[in-house]
Amino acid sequence: MTTSTLRVLRPGLVDYREAWETQRRLHDAVVAGTQPDTILLLEHPSVFTAGKRTEPMDRPMDGTPVVDVDRGGKITWHGPGQLVGYPIVKLADPIDVVAYVRRVEQLLIDVCAEFGVTTDRVEGRSGAWVRADDRGPDRKIAAIGIRVARGVTQHGFAINGDCDLSNFDRFVPCGIRDAGVTSLSAELGRPVTVDDLLPVVERHLPALL
Repeated sequence: MTTSTLRVLRPGLVDYREAWETQRRLHDAVVAGTQPDTILLLEHPSVFTAGKRTEPMDRPMDGTPVVDVDRGGKITWHGPGQLVGYPIVKLADPIDVVAYVRRVEQLLIDVCAEFGVTTDRVEGRSGAWVRADDRGPDRKIAAIGIRVARGVTQHGFAINGDCDLSNFDRFVPCGIRDAGVTSLSAELGRPVTVDDLLPVVERHLPALL
């Protein structure tokens, strides 16, 4: 489908490396002007990925394999129950990467709000956060890690619907030791699936442009 001028692809459950190769192909095509701005909305089988700023002590201590990638940020987990979005979007000149990240954050904040979960930005930390309360410290509900090459974005965001949060106990999520990780299901006490998330995220995609 197409939302505004953004083509939306929903390929379902896709191996991380396969999706990364698809991103690269789409990126080349958007740079060349042969394809429109496109976003992949999908799930991955369980996988750990490490951005360029990942430190050795952030990685899983049990020897779990990690895919090293060319995005910003540190290490994270992707897997079932988490909706991942990869916008392949040409940014306007002059290119402002920070402004683009803020637009992605606003999309995530607005999506969470539709489900009744209040989230916010945390200074110095990207993504959407549930702020500290009597249930615990600041906790990340949606993560962002991007790369911009030749004026076109790659990688993107991940929002936790009803994923198994114990996966985040096996490493230091995004290299942050003094905060937690949560999901829409955990905050609401009811399942919020990827199928629930997809139409809501799609409605908010024009905010990226």
